[in-house]
Amino acid sequence: MHFLDQAKIYLQSGAGGPGAVSFRREKYVEYGGPDGGNGGKGGDIIFEAVQGLNTLIDFRYSQHFKAKRGNHGRGRDQTGAGAPDLVIKVPVGTQILSEDKEEVLADFTELGQRIVFLEGGIGGRGNASYKTSSNRAPRQHQPGMPSQEMWVWLRLKLLADVGLVGLPNAGKSTFINAVSNAQAKVGDYAFTTLVPKLGVVRHKAREFVLADIPGLIEGAADGAGIGDRFLGHIERCRVLIHLIDITGTEASDPVEAMRVIEDELEAYGAGLDDKPRLVALNKLDLADSELVDAFRAELLAAGAEKVFAVSGATGAGIDALMDAVLRYLPEQTSTETKAAEIEDTGEGGEEWSPL
Repeated sequence: MHFLDQAKIYLQSGAGGPGAVSFRREKYVEYGGPDGGNGGKGGDIIFEAVQGLNTLIDFRYSQHFKAKRGNHGRGRDQTGAGAPDLVIKVPVGTQILSEDKEEVLADFTELGQRIVFLEGGIGGRGNASYKTSSNRAPRQHQPGMPSQEMWVWLRLKLLADVGLVGLPNAGKSTFINAVSNAQAKVGDYAFTTLVPKLGVVRHKAREFVLADIPGLIEGAADGAGIGDRFLGHIERCRVLIHLIDITGTEASDPVEAMRVIEDELEAYGAGLDDKPRLVALNKLDLADSELVDAFRAELLAAGAEKVFAVSGATGAGIDALMDAVLRYLPEQTSTETKAAEIEDTGEGGEEWSPL
């Protein structure tokens, strides 16, 4: 399935139906009078977070959403029928932003959450409602309240407990495949991962969701490489795992590799630089213990609280890292429902293609 995490759409609620101007005329009724009914209410625009959606791809093909207007009133005091509400279904984790992207108008963080975003117009009054003792035959009526309309942006932020970050070719795809049910693409070249990937990790009778995002390079905040757009998908994570390739081009200076990622997280903001981070030297199977100890010492001296040595290929050291991750998670993670959803939809086993 294609992955899309941003979409611009147009919304318009339904206008209220006009009230009717009508007079009662019956053969055997001596006195008639006004009997125009009120107009019906226009349809609301409602957003609902539902299960089974993990992308905004549907909004690439449908950008205009207009609710129907209420029916007009009729004679014999008949009120016009109200229009049905238009319910727009979005994935959990979706935010609604203003057209200039400066304001968050709504944030869907729970399954089943519903928000009436734009209210439909109230139906207009018919002439029967204007009848008074001094005005026995009113002809005035109301046209109904107008609709509301606006352009908004939808932005999806995946719900995950743990985020995986690192430079390109740090082995993140191999790592998430080793610890979860994900089937991420693995290749011996930079930017193998082009879109975020989710996987469900089971460790010591616990479950949590791990998110892998495309690799960051220096200057990502300014648009270098794929940029920092996908960092939004780890904003909700409780802890970050920073993988450093022990054999790659940055292996000559692991401190520099850590600095690049730290700087990009700080430049992005949104509290990412304040999140706890676990530093892990990856590809342990391709290095000797002396090199691992030397790199660990350098990273600890540079400010890392603790450094793990792991291998996504062989599984070495992963249990210790997962034990450390669990210490940052509550007894029952808020995304366990999301984990079950990923299992049901098979998201972890699908390859998401960029647009």
